[in-house]
Amino acid sequence: MIVDDHPVVRDGLRGMFDGIADIDVVAEAADGFEALAMARRARPDIVLMDLRMPGLDGLGAIQRLRADHPEIKVIVLTTYDTDADVARAMAAGVAGYLLKDAPRDELHRAVRAAAAGGAVLAPSVASALIGRPPAQDPSPRELEVLRLVARGAANKEIARTLLISETTVKTHLKHVFAKLGVDTRAAAVVVALERGLIGPPRASVEVCSSGEATR
Repeated sequence: MIVDDHPVVRDGLRGMFDGIADIDVVAEAADGFEALAMARRARPDIVLMDLRMPGLDGLGAIQRLRADHPEIKVIVLTTYDTDADVARAMAAGVAGYLLKDAPRDELHRAVRAAAAGGAVLAPSVASALIGRPPAQDPSPRELEVLRLVARGAANKEIARTLLISETTVKTHLKHVFAKLGVDTRAAAVVVALERGLIGPPRASVEVCSSGEATR
């Protein structure tokens, strides 16, 4: 299945698989929500997934697909190869990460490799991963900061809660971003949740004057 919000790209990709005896394009989708619906109907073995799409983006669709259809292998096919994009995709369990300038033969090999249980990476992505130092988990203090971020706390509130300065909070977050391979607070929370480093945020409970609890 091909998932991309640009019809011209989908047409081009479909053409790259025309006439290949062991690969059939069974479905197409223009966004993440359509991809989920088409996956239920067409049951593809492999999904070529763009990352930047309106509505439900590629990463969100990958996470849902992996949860609902773990047998489906997903190969990211995008123009973006930043550390943050690669880290989030790999954490979501993709079978490959290719760029849209990949030649026809490389796409064919990637699909076959994924179908056989293997993985394939674009050369630039593989080089970046090889050259990257071993992943580190955030320290206990950094995870304390991240848990508060996950609950929606701003830096000032985090500093007041942990009895540290706002500058120290920013330093902790900078270290968290580097260790998790992300560049935003939201992405850090997503990756930490996926890796089991923090639990889901707990709903706050307030008690009204009548004694009735509200959330």
